[in-house]
Amino acid sequence: MKAIGKCVKSYWYLFLTGALLLLQALVFLILREDACVYVFDHLDLFAAHYEMMRKEGLWFSHNTTLPILNGISRDLLGSEFELYNLPYVFLPGIWAYLASYALRVAVGFSSFCLLAKDALKENYGKYRPLVVICGCAFAIVPVFPTYSCAFVSLPLIVLLLRRLYYNKPDIKKALLLYTGIFLYPALSYFSYHGIFILAYLCLAILILWIRDRRLPRRLVIAVPVLFLGYVCFEYRLFYEMLFSDTVSIRPGMRVLYLNFRQCLYTAGKEFLNPFAHSQDEHRFLILWLALGMALYTIIKALRSREWKKLFTDPLLLILFFIALNCCIMGFYHFRPLVALVEFLVPKLKGFDFSRASFLNPFLWYGALLFSCMKLWDLGKPLWKAASRLLAVAALLLVMFIPDYNNDFALTVSDRLHRAFTGEPTDYLTYGEYFSVPLFEKIKEDIDYKGEWCVSYAMYPAIMTYNGFSTLDGYLGLYSQEYKDTWLDLIAPSRGGSPFFVDAFIDYGNKVYLPPPGDEEIYDYGRTLPAEELELHIDPPVLRRLDCRYVFSRVRISNAAELGLSEPRIYTDPEGPYTIYLYEL
Repeated sequence: MKAIGKCVKSYWYLFLTGALLLLQALVFLILREDACVYVFDHLDLFAAHYEMMRKEGLWFSHNTTLPILNGISRDLLGSEFELYNLPYVFLPGIWAYLASYALRVAVGFSSFCLLAKDALKENYGKYRPLVVICGCAFAIVPVFPTYSCAFVSLPLIVLLLRRLYYNKPDIKKALLLYTGIFLYPALSYFSYHGIFILAYLCLAILILWIRDRRLPRRLVIAVPVLFLGYVCFEYRLFYEMLFSDTVSIRPGMRVLYLNFRQCLYTAGKEFLNPFAHSQDEHRFLILWLALGMALYTIIKALRSREWKKLFTDPLLLILFFIALNCCIMGFYHFRPLVALVEFLVPKLKGFDFSRASFLNPFLWYGALLFSCMKLWDLGKPLWKAASRLLAVAALLLVMFIPDYNNDFALTVSDRLHRAFTGEPTDYLTYGEYFSVPLFEKIKEDIDYKGEWCVSYAMYPAIMTYNGFSTLDGYLGLYSQEYKDTWLDLIAPSRGGSPFFVDAFIDYGNKVYLPPPGDEEIYDYGRTLPAEELELHIDPPVLRRLDCRYVFSRVRISNAAELGLSEPRIYTDPEGPYTIYLYEL
Protein backbone atom coordinates (compact mmCIF):
# COMPACT_ATOMS: atom_id res chain seq x y z
CA MET A 1 0.00 0.00 0.00
CA LYS A 2 2.86 2.34 0.83
CA ALA A 3 4.36 1.71 -2.63
CA ILE A 4 1.00 2.43 -4.26
CA GLY A 5 0.62 5.63 -2.26
CA LYS A 6 4.10 6.74 -3.28
CA CYS A 7 3.32 5.98 -6.93
CA VAL A 8 0.08 7.98 -6.79
CA LYS A 9 1.86 10.90 -5.12
CA SER A 10 4.64 10.91 -7.72
CA TYR A 11 2.40 10.50 -10.75
CA TRP A 12 -0.81 12.14 -9.51
CA TYR A 13 -1.16 14.11 -12.76
CA LEU A 14 -1.20 10.92 -14.83
CA PHE A 15 -3.84 9.35 -12.58
CA LEU A 16 -5.93 12.53 -12.70
CA THR A 17 -5.86 12.97 -16.48
CA GLY A 18 -6.29 9.22 -17.00
CA ALA A 19 -9.34 9.16 -14.71
CA LEU A 20 -10.96 12.12 -16.48
CA LEU A 21 -10.38 10.65 -19.94
CA LEU A 22 -11.66 7.28 -18.74
CA LEU A 23 -14.78 8.99 -17.39
CA GLN A 24 -15.43 10.55 -20.79
CA ALA A 25 -14.89 7.23 -22.54
CA LEU A 26 -17.25 5.36 -20.19
CA VAL A 27 -20.02 7.96 -20.52
CA PHE A 28 -19.88 7.91 -24.31
CA LEU A 29 -19.49 4.13 -24.63
CA ILE A 30 -22.34 3.40 -22.19
CA LEU A 31 -24.76 5.94 -23.65
CA ARG A 32 -23.71 5.81 -27.31
CA GLU A 33 -26.73 7.14 -29.29
CA ASP A 34 -28.26 8.40 -26.04
CA ALA A 35 -25.43 10.93 -25.72
CA CYS A 36 -26.03 14.55 -26.71
CA VAL A 37 -23.98 15.71 -29.69
CA TYR A 38 -23.90 19.36 -30.71
CA VAL A 39 -25.97 20.07 -33.85
CA PHE A 40 -24.55 23.35 -35.17
CA ASP A 41 -22.47 22.69 -38.32
CA HIS A 42 -22.00 19.05 -37.30
CA LEU A 43 -25.14 16.91 -37.10
CA ASP A 44 -26.95 19.31 -39.44
CA LEU A 45 -24.10 19.15 -41.95
CA PHE A 46 -21.07 16.86 -42.10
CA ALA A 47 -22.30 13.91 -40.02
CA ALA A 48 -25.28 13.46 -42.34
CA HIS A 49 -23.24 13.83 -45.54
CA TYR A 50 -20.59 11.40 -44.35
CA GLU A 51 -23.14 8.77 -43.28
CA MET A 52 -24.89 9.07 -46.64
CA MET A 53 -21.60 8.51 -48.50
CA ARG A 54 -20.77 5.50 -46.33
CA LYS A 55 -24.15 3.88 -46.91
CA GLU A 56 -23.99 4.50 -50.67
CA GLY A 57 -20.32 3.50 -50.94
CA LEU A 58 -19.41 6.85 -52.48
CA TRP A 59 -16.39 7.91 -50.41
CA PHE A 60 -13.86 6.79 -53.04
CA SER A 61 -16.02 7.45 -56.10
CA HIS A 62 -15.27 9.89 -58.94
CA ASN A 63 -17.44 11.59 -61.55
CA THR A 64 -20.38 10.89 -59.26
CA THR A 65 -23.26 13.06 -58.11
CA LEU A 66 -24.71 12.84 -54.61
CA PRO A 67 -28.44 12.93 -53.81
CA ILE A 68 -28.24 16.36 -52.15
CA LEU A 69 -29.28 19.74 -53.56
CA ASN A 70 -30.67 18.14 -56.73
CA GLY A 71 -27.38 16.34 -57.31
CA ILE A 72 -23.96 17.76 -56.43
CA SER A 73 -20.48 16.54 -57.29
CA ARG A 74 -18.88 14.11 -54.86
CA ASP A 75 -15.81 16.37 -54.99
CA LEU A 76 -17.61 19.06 -52.98
CA LEU A 77 -17.50 16.96 -49.79
CA GLY A 78 -14.64 15.82 -47.57
CA SER A 79 -11.57 13.95 -48.75
CA GLU A 80 -11.28 10.23 -48.12
CA PHE A 81 -7.55 10.65 -47.42
CA GLU A 82 -7.85 12.87 -44.36
CA LEU A 83 -7.32 10.86 -41.20
CA TYR A 84 -10.19 12.35 -39.22
CA ASN A 85 -12.62 11.28 -41.98
CA LEU A 86 -11.55 7.64 -41.95
CA PRO A 87 -13.88 6.58 -39.09
CA TYR A 88 -16.82 7.96 -41.11
CA VAL A 89 -15.67 5.97 -44.16
CA PHE A 90 -15.82 2.62 -42.38
CA LEU A 91 -17.94 2.97 -39.23
CA PRO A 92 -21.68 3.66 -38.91
CA GLY A 93 -23.24 6.65 -37.18
CA ILE A 94 -22.31 7.23 -33.57
CA TRP A 95 -19.35 4.83 -33.72
CA ALA A 96 -17.68 6.99 -36.34
CA TYR A 97 -18.17 10.02 -34.10
CA LEU A 98 -16.73 8.23 -31.05
CA ALA A 99 -13.73 6.90 -33.00
CA SER A 100 -13.06 10.37 -34.41
CA TYR A 101 -13.28 11.85 -30.90
CA ALA A 102 -10.82 9.27 -29.53
CA LEU A 103 -8.48 9.98 -32.45
CA ARG A 104 -8.50 13.72 -31.82
CA VAL A 105 -7.79 13.25 -28.08
CA ALA A 106 -4.82 10.99 -28.87
CA VAL A 107 -3.47 13.38 -31.52
CA GLY A 108 -3.97 16.50 -29.40
CA PHE A 109 -2.45 15.09 -26.21
CA SER A 110 0.57 13.45 -27.84
CA SER A 111 1.41 16.37 -30.15
CA PHE A 112 1.15 18.94 -27.31
CA CYS A 113 3.39 16.92 -25.00
CA LEU A 114 5.94 16.13 -27.73
CA LEU A 115 6.23 19.80 -28.68
CA ALA A 116 6.61 20.81 -25.02
CA LYS A 117 9.32 18.18 -24.53
CA ASP A 118 11.19 19.43 -27.59
CA ALA A 119 10.90 23.10 -26.58
CA LEU A 120 11.68 22.68 -22.87
CA LYS A 121 14.51 20.17 -23.37
CA GLU A 122 16.24 19.45 -20.03
CA ASN A 123 13.58 21.42 -18.13
CA TYR A 124 10.80 19.13 -19.32
CA GLY A 125 11.04 16.85 -16.26
CA LYS A 126 10.52 19.81 -13.91
CA TYR A 127 7.39 20.98 -15.71
CA ARG A 128 6.05 17.57 -16.73
CA PRO A 129 2.93 17.63 -14.48
CA LEU A 130 1.96 21.02 -15.93
CA VAL A 131 2.58 19.82 -19.50
CA VAL A 132 0.46 16.69 -19.05
CA ILE A 133 -2.47 18.56 -17.48
CA CYS A 134 -2.40 21.39 -20.04
CA GLY A 135 -1.99 18.84 -22.84
CA CYS A 136 -5.04 16.92 -21.65
CA ALA A 137 -7.09 20.12 -21.47
CA PHE A 138 -5.99 21.04 -24.99
CA ALA A 139 -6.84 17.56 -26.31
CA ILE A 140 -10.48 17.81 -25.17
CA VAL A 141 -10.99 21.48 -26.02
CA PRO A 142 -14.54 21.78 -27.47
CA VAL A 143 -13.68 22.97 -30.97
CA PHE A 144 -15.62 22.14 -34.15
CA PRO A 145 -16.03 18.32 -34.00
CA THR A 146 -15.66 17.41 -37.67
CA TYR A 147 -12.31 19.17 -38.01
CA SER A 148 -11.18 18.84 -34.40
CA CYS A 149 -8.07 16.91 -35.48
CA ALA A 150 -7.06 19.92 -37.55
CA PHE A 151 -7.30 22.13 -34.44
CA VAL A 152 -5.44 19.86 -32.03
CA SER A 153 -2.72 18.69 -34.43
CA LEU A 154 -1.19 22.18 -34.75
CA PRO A 155 1.59 21.41 -32.20
CA LEU A 156 2.74 18.58 -34.48
CA ILE A 157 3.53 20.80 -37.47
CA VAL A 158 5.28 23.29 -35.17
CA LEU A 159 7.35 20.40 -33.76
CA LEU A 160 8.38 19.17 -37.23
CA LEU A 161 9.37 22.66 -38.37
CA ARG A 162 11.29 23.33 -35.12
CA ARG A 163 13.33 20.15 -35.52
CA LEU A 164 14.01 20.99 -39.14
CA TYR A 165 15.35 24.43 -38.21
CA TYR A 166 17.02 24.00 -34.81
CA ASN A 167 18.38 20.44 -34.94
CA LYS A 168 20.18 20.88 -38.28
CA PRO A 169 19.53 17.24 -39.24
CA ASP A 170 21.60 15.24 -41.70
CA ILE A 171 20.10 14.28 -45.07
CA LYS A 172 18.48 11.08 -43.78
CA LYS A 173 16.78 12.77 -40.81
CA ALA A 174 15.84 15.77 -42.94
CA LEU A 175 14.09 13.47 -45.43
CA LEU A 176 12.15 11.89 -42.56
CA LEU A 177 11.10 15.34 -41.35
CA TYR A 178 10.06 16.42 -44.85
CA THR A 179 8.06 13.21 -45.14
CA GLY A 180 6.31 14.05 -41.87
CA ILE A 181 5.60 17.59 -43.13
CA PHE A 182 4.21 16.20 -46.40
CA LEU A 183 1.97 13.76 -44.49
CA TYR A 184 0.83 16.33 -41.91
CA PRO A 185 -2.14 17.58 -44.03
CA ALA A 186 -3.76 14.18 -43.43
CA LEU A 187 -4.51 15.60 -39.96
CA SER A 188 -5.12 19.18 -41.03
CA TYR A 189 -7.57 21.08 -43.25
CA PHE A 190 -6.41 23.67 -45.78
CA SER A 191 -9.40 26.01 -45.54
CA TYR A 192 -9.33 26.14 -41.73
CA HIS A 193 -5.63 26.04 -40.90
CA GLY A 194 -3.44 25.14 -43.86
CA ILE A 195 -3.46 28.48 -45.63
CA PHE A 196 -2.59 30.27 -42.37
CA ILE A 197 0.14 27.78 -41.44
CA LEU A 198 1.76 28.40 -44.83
CA ALA A 199 1.41 32.17 -44.44
CA TYR A 200 2.99 32.16 -40.96
CA LEU A 201 5.74 29.81 -42.17
CA CYS A 202 6.62 32.31 -44.90
CA LEU A 203 6.57 35.12 -42.31
CA ALA A 204 8.89 33.09 -40.04
CA ILE A 205 11.29 32.52 -42.93
CA LEU A 206 11.44 36.26 -43.60
CA ILE A 207 12.03 37.10 -39.90
CA LEU A 208 14.74 34.44 -39.50
CA TRP A 209 16.39 35.53 -42.73
CA ILE A 210 16.63 39.10 -41.42
CA ARG A 211 17.69 38.05 -37.91
CA ASP A 212 20.28 35.43 -38.91
CA ARG A 213 21.36 37.19 -42.12
CA ARG A 214 21.11 33.78 -43.73
CA LEU A 215 18.23 32.23 -45.65
CA PRO A 216 16.78 29.24 -43.67
CA ARG A 217 16.85 26.94 -46.68
CA ARG A 218 15.39 23.91 -44.92
CA LEU A 219 12.29 25.93 -43.99
CA VAL A 220 12.07 27.35 -47.50
CA ILE A 221 11.93 23.80 -48.88
CA ALA A 222 9.25 22.96 -46.29
CA VAL A 223 6.83 25.47 -47.88
CA PRO A 224 6.30 23.63 -51.20
CA VAL A 225 6.49 20.25 -49.43
CA LEU A 226 3.67 21.21 -47.06
CA PHE A 227 1.61 22.82 -49.83
CA LEU A 228 2.02 19.74 -52.03
CA GLY A 229 0.81 17.62 -49.11
CA TYR A 230 -2.37 19.70 -48.87
CA VAL A 231 -2.91 19.40 -52.64
CA CYS A 232 -2.52 15.62 -52.53
CA PHE A 233 -4.66 14.96 -49.46
CA GLU A 234 -7.34 17.47 -50.46
CA TYR A 235 -7.14 16.99 -54.22
CA ARG A 236 -10.92 17.24 -54.60
CA LEU A 237 -11.02 20.67 -52.95
CA PHE A 238 -8.15 22.04 -55.06
CA TYR A 239 -9.69 20.70 -58.26
CA GLU A 240 -12.99 22.43 -57.50
CA MET A 241 -11.22 25.67 -56.54
CA LEU A 242 -8.85 25.84 -59.51
CA PHE A 243 -10.20 23.80 -62.41
CA SER A 244 -13.98 23.48 -62.13
CA ASP A 245 -15.99 25.41 -64.75
CA THR A 246 -19.03 25.58 -62.47
CA VAL A 247 -19.73 29.03 -61.05
CA SER A 248 -20.14 28.44 -57.31
CA ILE A 249 -21.89 30.51 -54.66
CA ARG A 250 -18.59 31.48 -52.99
CA PRO A 251 -17.74 34.57 -55.08
CA GLY A 252 -21.26 35.91 -54.53
CA MET A 253 -21.20 35.54 -50.78
CA ARG A 254 -21.58 38.90 -49.15
CA VAL A 255 -19.15 39.94 -46.45
CA LEU A 256 -20.66 42.06 -43.70
CA TYR A 257 -18.46 45.13 -43.99
CA LEU A 258 -17.68 47.15 -40.88
CA ASN A 259 -15.94 50.44 -40.25
CA PHE A 260 -12.52 50.60 -38.59
CA ARG A 261 -13.87 50.96 -35.05
CA GLN A 262 -16.33 48.10 -35.53
CA CYS A 263 -13.53 45.88 -36.84
CA LEU A 264 -11.50 46.61 -33.71
CA TYR A 265 -14.52 45.79 -31.56
CA THR A 266 -14.99 42.48 -33.41
CA ALA A 267 -11.32 41.63 -32.90
CA GLY A 268 -11.56 42.44 -29.19
CA LYS A 269 -14.70 40.35 -28.84
CA GLU A 270 -12.94 37.40 -30.46
CA PHE A 271 -10.01 37.84 -28.07
CA LEU A 272 -12.34 37.63 -25.07
CA ASN A 273 -14.92 35.11 -26.29
CA PRO A 274 -14.20 33.28 -29.55
CA PHE A 275 -16.61 32.10 -32.23
CA ALA A 276 -18.32 28.74 -31.65
CA HIS A 277 -16.01 26.69 -33.92
CA SER A 278 -12.92 27.78 -32.00
CA GLN A 279 -14.50 27.90 -28.55
CA ASP A 280 -11.77 26.97 -26.08
CA GLU A 281 -13.16 28.13 -22.72
CA HIS A 282 -10.14 30.40 -22.18
CA ARG A 283 -12.32 33.29 -21.03
CA PHE A 284 -13.04 31.72 -17.64
CA LEU A 285 -9.48 31.36 -16.35
CA ILE A 286 -6.72 31.18 -18.96
CA LEU A 287 -7.32 34.71 -20.27
CA TRP A 288 -6.93 36.36 -16.88
CA LEU A 289 -4.03 34.17 -15.77
CA ALA A 290 -2.15 34.81 -19.03
CA LEU A 291 -2.76 38.57 -18.92
CA GLY A 292 -1.70 38.70 -15.27
CA MET A 293 1.53 36.81 -15.89
CA ALA A 294 2.19 38.87 -19.04
CA LEU A 295 1.85 42.07 -17.01
CA TYR A 296 4.19 40.63 -14.36
CA THR A 297 6.72 39.75 -17.10
CA ILE A 298 6.56 43.23 -18.65
CA ILE A 299 7.00 45.01 -15.30
CA LYS A 300 9.90 42.75 -14.35
CA ALA A 301 11.62 43.34 -17.71
CA LEU A 302 11.18 47.11 -17.46
CA ARG A 303 12.54 47.23 -13.92
CA SER A 304 15.61 45.17 -14.78
CA ARG A 305 16.01 46.99 -18.13
CA GLU A 306 16.00 43.65 -19.95
CA TRP A 307 14.31 45.11 -23.03
CA LYS A 308 15.02 42.05 -25.13
CA LYS A 309 12.59 39.97 -23.04
CA LEU A 310 9.71 42.11 -24.25
CA PHE A 311 10.29 40.70 -27.74
CA THR A 312 11.47 37.17 -26.93
CA ASP A 313 9.41 36.00 -23.96
CA PRO A 314 7.28 33.01 -25.12
CA LEU A 315 4.13 34.11 -23.28
CA LEU A 316 4.27 37.64 -24.70
CA LEU A 317 4.88 36.29 -28.21
CA ILE A 318 1.94 33.90 -27.90
CA LEU A 319 -0.39 36.68 -26.76
CA PHE A 320 0.85 38.86 -29.63
CA PHE A 321 -0.03 36.21 -32.21
CA ILE A 322 -3.42 35.58 -30.58
CA ALA A 323 -4.13 39.31 -30.87
CA LEU A 324 -2.88 39.32 -34.48
CA ASN A 325 -5.18 36.44 -35.41
CA CYS A 326 -8.09 38.24 -33.77
CA CYS A 327 -7.26 41.38 -35.78
CA ILE A 328 -7.20 39.36 -39.01
CA MET A 329 -10.57 37.97 -38.02
CA GLY A 330 -11.96 41.44 -37.26
CA PHE A 331 -10.52 43.21 -40.32
CA TYR A 332 -11.78 40.48 -42.64
CA HIS A 333 -14.86 42.73 -42.51
CA PHE A 334 -12.91 45.85 -43.59
CA ARG A 335 -13.84 46.60 -47.21
CA PRO A 336 -10.52 48.12 -48.43
CA LEU A 337 -8.54 45.16 -47.12
CA VAL A 338 -10.92 42.57 -48.62
CA ALA A 339 -10.85 44.38 -51.97
CA LEU A 340 -7.05 44.37 -51.95
CA VAL A 341 -6.82 40.63 -51.25
CA GLU A 342 -9.38 39.81 -53.95
CA PHE A 343 -7.52 42.01 -56.44
CA LEU A 344 -4.16 40.39 -55.70
CA VAL A 345 -5.48 36.81 -55.56
CA PRO A 346 -8.82 36.55 -57.43
CA LYS A 347 -9.15 32.84 -56.69
CA LEU A 348 -9.49 33.69 -52.99
CA LYS A 349 -12.66 35.70 -53.56
CA GLY A 350 -15.19 34.44 -51.06
CA PHE A 351 -12.55 32.80 -48.83
CA ASP A 352 -13.21 33.30 -45.14
CA PHE A 353 -10.04 34.85 -43.69
CA SER A 354 -11.72 35.23 -40.32
CA ARG A 355 -10.67 31.61 -39.78
CA ALA A 356 -7.24 32.88 -38.76
CA SER A 357 -8.70 32.83 -35.25
CA PHE A 358 -8.92 29.03 -35.56
CA LEU A 359 -5.21 28.96 -34.67
CA ASN A 360 -5.93 30.48 -31.27
CA PRO A 361 -7.12 27.48 -29.20
CA PHE A 362 -3.64 25.96 -29.50
CA LEU A 363 -2.06 29.31 -28.62
CA TRP A 364 -4.30 29.83 -25.58
CA TYR A 365 -3.30 26.46 -24.10
CA GLY A 366 0.32 27.28 -24.85
CA ALA A 367 -0.28 30.50 -22.92
CA LEU A 368 -1.77 28.45 -20.06
CA LEU A 369 1.35 26.26 -19.90
CA PHE A 370 3.81 29.16 -19.94
CA SER A 371 1.75 31.09 -17.36
CA CYS A 372 1.77 28.12 -14.99
CA MET A 373 5.49 27.65 -15.58
CA LYS A 374 6.13 31.29 -14.62
CA LEU A 375 4.18 30.77 -11.39
CA TRP A 376 6.18 27.62 -10.69
CA ASP A 377 9.44 29.50 -11.24
CA LEU A 378 8.59 31.99 -8.50
CA GLY A 379 10.04 29.27 -6.30
CA LYS A 380 7.93 29.28 -3.16
CA PRO A 381 5.81 26.18 -2.38
CA LEU A 382 2.66 28.31 -2.42
CA TRP A 383 3.27 29.43 -6.01
CA LYS A 384 4.13 25.91 -7.12
CA ALA A 385 0.90 24.63 -5.60
CA ALA A 386 -1.00 27.51 -7.24
CA SER A 387 0.43 26.67 -10.66
CA ARG A 388 -0.75 23.06 -10.34
CA LEU A 389 -4.19 24.04 -9.03
CA LEU A 390 -4.73 26.54 -11.84
CA ALA A 391 -3.75 23.99 -14.48
CA VAL A 392 -6.16 21.45 -12.95
CA ALA A 393 -8.90 24.10 -12.74
CA ALA A 394 -8.45 24.89 -16.45
CA LEU A 395 -8.76 21.18 -17.26
CA LEU A 396 -11.93 20.78 -15.18
CA LEU A 397 -13.48 23.91 -16.72
CA VAL A 398 -12.87 22.77 -20.28
CA MET A 399 -14.31 19.36 -19.46
CA PHE A 400 -17.47 20.28 -17.57
CA ILE A 401 -18.76 23.61 -18.95
CA PRO A 402 -21.73 22.77 -21.25
CA ASP A 403 -20.71 25.21 -23.98
CA TYR A 404 -20.54 25.06 -27.79
CA ASN A 405 -19.41 21.63 -29.05
CA ASN A 406 -18.76 20.33 -25.52
CA ASP A 407 -20.69 17.11 -26.06
CA PHE A 408 -19.48 15.45 -22.86
CA ALA A 409 -20.60 18.35 -20.65
CA LEU A 410 -23.84 18.63 -22.62
CA THR A 411 -24.51 14.92 -22.08
CA VAL A 412 -23.71 15.09 -18.35
CA SER A 413 -25.95 18.14 -17.98
CA ASP A 414 -28.79 16.33 -19.76
CA ARG A 415 -28.38 13.22 -17.59
CA LEU A 416 -28.31 15.22 -14.35
CA HIS A 417 -31.43 17.10 -15.42
CA ARG A 418 -33.20 13.79 -16.09
CA ALA A 419 -32.07 12.40 -12.74
CA PHE A 420 -33.34 15.38 -10.71
CA THR A 421 -36.51 16.24 -12.66
CA GLY A 422 -37.48 12.98 -14.33
CA GLU A 423 -37.63 14.86 -17.65
CA PRO A 424 -35.04 15.27 -20.43
CA THR A 425 -33.71 18.66 -21.46
CA ASP A 426 -34.92 20.26 -24.68
CA TYR A 427 -31.72 19.11 -26.37
CA LEU A 428 -32.02 15.93 -28.46
CA THR A 429 -29.69 12.97 -28.14
CA TYR A 430 -27.85 11.67 -31.20
CA GLY A 431 -30.37 8.85 -31.65
CA GLU A 432 -33.37 11.14 -31.15
CA TYR A 433 -32.05 13.71 -33.60
CA PHE A 434 -31.79 11.26 -36.50
CA SER A 435 -34.65 8.94 -35.35
CA VAL A 436 -33.61 6.14 -37.72
CA PRO A 437 -36.39 3.65 -36.79
CA LEU A 438 -39.11 6.22 -37.55
CA PHE A 439 -37.74 7.07 -40.99
CA GLU A 440 -37.08 3.42 -41.84
CA LYS A 441 -40.76 2.81 -41.13
CA ILE A 442 -41.73 5.70 -43.44
CA LYS A 443 -39.47 4.43 -46.25
CA GLU A 444 -40.98 0.98 -46.00
CA ASP A 445 -44.54 2.34 -45.89
CA ILE A 446 -44.18 4.50 -49.04
CA ASP A 447 -41.89 2.01 -50.83
CA TYR A 448 -39.30 4.75 -51.21
CA LYS A 449 -37.16 4.49 -54.39
CA GLY A 450 -35.00 7.59 -54.20
CA GLU A 451 -37.57 10.23 -55.18
CA TRP A 452 -36.62 13.85 -54.44
CA CYS A 453 -37.98 15.42 -51.28
CA VAL A 454 -37.76 18.59 -49.20
CA SER A 455 -38.09 19.23 -45.46
CA TYR A 456 -39.98 21.91 -43.59
CA ALA A 457 -39.40 22.91 -39.95
CA MET A 458 -36.79 20.13 -39.67
CA TYR A 459 -33.19 19.89 -40.76
CA PRO A 460 -32.71 18.36 -44.24
CA ALA A 461 -29.66 16.59 -42.79
CA ILE A 462 -32.04 14.26 -40.95
CA MET A 463 -33.42 13.11 -44.29
CA THR A 464 -29.96 12.82 -45.84
CA TYR A 465 -28.72 10.71 -42.93
CA ASN A 466 -31.70 8.38 -43.34
CA GLY A 467 -31.15 7.79 -47.05
CA PHE A 468 -33.57 10.24 -48.69
CA SER A 469 -32.68 12.29 -51.78
CA THR A 470 -32.98 15.94 -50.79
CA LEU A 471 -33.44 19.04 -52.91
CA ASP A 472 -32.61 21.12 -49.84
CA GLY A 473 -29.59 20.93 -47.56
CA TYR A 474 -26.69 22.73 -45.95
CA LEU A 475 -23.47 23.23 -47.91
CA GLY A 476 -21.04 26.11 -48.37
CA LEU A 477 -20.03 25.23 -51.93
CA TYR A 478 -22.46 24.42 -54.76
CA SER A 479 -23.52 26.01 -58.04
CA GLN A 480 -24.84 29.55 -58.28
CA GLU A 481 -27.37 28.27 -60.83
CA TYR A 482 -29.06 26.07 -58.23
CA LYS A 483 -29.06 28.92 -55.72
CA ASP A 484 -30.91 31.05 -58.28
CA THR A 485 -33.44 28.24 -58.78
CA TRP A 486 -34.02 28.05 -55.04
CA LEU A 487 -34.51 31.81 -54.92
CA ASP A 488 -37.29 31.39 -57.50
CA LEU A 489 -38.84 28.71 -55.31
CA ILE A 490 -38.88 30.79 -52.13
CA ALA A 491 -39.69 34.11 -53.84
CA PRO A 492 -43.22 34.26 -52.28
CA SER A 493 -41.56 34.34 -48.83
CA ARG A 494 -39.75 37.64 -49.41
CA GLY A 495 -42.55 39.70 -47.91
CA GLY A 496 -43.15 37.56 -44.83
CA SER A 497 -39.59 36.35 -44.16
CA PRO A 498 -37.25 39.14 -45.30
CA PHE A 499 -34.50 38.29 -42.83
CA PHE A 500 -34.49 34.59 -43.76
CA VAL A 501 -34.56 35.23 -47.52
CA ASP A 502 -32.00 38.06 -47.35
CA ALA A 503 -29.67 35.79 -45.37
CA PHE A 504 -29.98 33.19 -48.13
CA ILE A 505 -29.30 35.80 -50.82
CA ASP A 506 -26.23 37.11 -48.96
CA TYR A 507 -24.71 33.75 -48.07
CA GLY A 508 -26.76 30.85 -49.45
CA ASN A 509 -25.25 27.94 -47.55
CA LYS A 510 -28.53 26.91 -45.89
CA VAL A 511 -30.86 25.84 -48.69
CA TYR A 512 -33.96 25.60 -46.50
CA LEU A 513 -37.67 26.30 -46.94
CA PRO A 514 -38.36 29.60 -45.15
CA PRO A 515 -40.87 30.11 -42.33
CA PRO A 516 -43.97 32.28 -42.89
CA GLY A 517 -42.36 34.97 -40.73
CA ASP A 518 -38.83 35.45 -39.47
CA GLU A 519 -39.33 33.08 -36.55
CA GLU A 520 -36.73 30.34 -36.07
CA ILE A 521 -38.13 26.95 -37.07
CA TYR A 522 -34.91 24.98 -37.60
CA ASP A 523 -32.72 25.68 -34.59
CA TYR A 524 -34.85 23.91 -32.02
CA GLY A 525 -34.89 20.64 -30.11
CA ARG A 526 -37.60 18.68 -28.38
CA THR A 527 -40.07 21.57 -28.25
CA LEU A 528 -41.99 22.39 -31.44
CA PRO A 529 -41.81 25.97 -32.71
CA ALA A 530 -45.54 25.71 -33.58
CA GLU A 531 -48.11 23.03 -34.30
CA GLU A 532 -49.21 24.52 -37.63
CA LEU A 533 -47.55 26.92 -40.08
CA GLU A 534 -48.08 28.23 -43.59
CA LEU A 535 -45.51 27.51 -46.30
CA HIS A 536 -44.85 30.26 -48.85
CA ILE A 537 -43.22 28.81 -51.97
CA ASP A 538 -43.81 28.66 -55.74
CA PRO A 539 -45.12 25.07 -56.35
CA PRO A 540 -44.36 24.99 -60.12
CA VAL A 541 -40.64 25.40 -59.32
CA LEU A 542 -40.82 22.48 -56.90
CA ARG A 543 -42.53 20.37 -59.56
CA ARG A 544 -39.89 21.39 -62.10
CA LEU A 545 -37.33 19.93 -59.71
CA ASP A 546 -39.24 16.63 -59.71
CA CYS A 547 -40.03 16.86 -56.00
CA ARG A 548 -42.31 14.06 -54.81
CA TYR A 549 -42.47 14.44 -51.03
CA VAL A 550 -42.56 17.24 -48.47
CA PHE A 551 -41.59 16.14 -44.95
CA SER A 552 -42.68 18.49 -42.19
CA ARG A 553 -42.58 18.48 -38.42
CA VAL A 554 -45.58 20.83 -38.35
CA ARG A 555 -48.89 20.69 -40.16
CA ILE A 556 -48.85 22.92 -43.27
CA SER A 557 -52.04 24.98 -43.05
CA ASN A 558 -52.09 26.02 -46.73
CA ALA A 559 -51.18 22.59 -48.11
CA ALA A 560 -54.25 22.45 -50.39
CA GLU A 561 -53.37 25.82 -51.98
CA LEU A 562 -49.89 24.50 -52.78
CA GLY A 563 -51.28 21.36 -54.42
CA LEU A 564 -50.13 19.07 -51.62
CA SER A 565 -52.03 15.96 -50.62
CA GLU A 566 -53.58 15.29 -47.24
CA PRO A 567 -50.67 14.34 -45.00
CA ARG A 568 -49.80 10.92 -43.73
CA ILE A 569 -48.90 11.29 -40.07
CA TYR A 570 -46.10 9.26 -38.51
CA THR A 571 -45.20 9.27 -34.84
CA ASP A 572 -42.57 7.44 -32.86
CA PRO A 573 -43.92 7.05 -29.28
CA GLU A 574 -40.36 6.86 -27.96
CA GLY A 575 -38.99 9.67 -30.13
CA PRO A 576 -39.41 13.45 -30.37
CA TYR A 577 -40.89 13.74 -33.86
CA THR A 578 -44.33 13.75 -35.38
CA ILE A 579 -43.82 13.77 -39.17
CA TYR A 580 -46.41 15.10 -41.63
CA LEU A 581 -45.70 13.58 -45.04
CA TYR A 582 -47.15 15.43 -48.04
CA GLU A 583 -47.02 14.47 -51.72
CA LEU A 584 -47.13 16.77 -54.71
